[in-house]
Amino acid sequence: MSHGGFVAVVRATDIAGVEERFGEEVVRFHDPDGLRLELVGVSRAADRPVVASGEIPREHALRGFHSATLSERDVAATARLVEFIGFTRIGEAGQRIRYQATARDASIVDIVREPTTARGGLGAGIVHHIAFRTPTDDQQKRWRRELMPQVREITPVIDRMYFHSIYFREPGGVLFEIATDPPGFAIDEAVDHLGERLMLPPWLEGARVDLERRLPRLTRSGMPVTP
Repeated sequence: MSHGGFVAVVRATDIAGVEERFGEEVVRFHDPDGLRLELVGVSRAADRPVVASGEIPREHALRGFHSATLSERDVAATARLVEFIGFTRIGEAGQRIRYQATARDASIVDIVREPTTARGGLGAGIVHHIAFRTPTDDQQKRWRRELMPQVREITPVIDRMYFHSIYFREPGGVLFEIATDPPGFAIDEAVDHLGERLMLPPWLEGARVDLERRLPRLTRSGMPVTP
């Protein structure tokens, strides 16, 4: 999973390698749980808004997700499914095949041929699932109908309060989600205060004390985030 959220904690000893890929500089490293992450230098994102920080100069600040990477023993069936849901093959470098859905960042999926890769399991150090967005409930239902002949199993629509989800596994075993944009995260708090408190759906309120105890303390722009 290519991500840009850990620049402040990357030490020289954590870096697994630096390379150029599709004309972009990539820094590979592992998070404390062993999850493989990457920082990708993208000049076209320079005009995207950033949050000011006293530690990171604005020109080096994070500007969002770049892509998701799938490690596959056999890429053919996964490639067909990725193309079926709307991605176009735009390049290949070594064992990596790049697909993109739109011109925006975070619309890139890389499939990497790794014939000896171990099958992932749930737990620390692994991405749980890859999520794709769809604008309406009707489009999500259409996706579910069209995907049913393409995948072995697909869930019913699941109400996540802030969005609705369907889940299915691609041929290599990676869990995919298609989630709706509505209702959105502003249904129970003001937009200009999003992220300041831990918001929970009603069915998890009974576990609030335990969840707050387990979660690490976060800060946003140097300001503590309160439960």
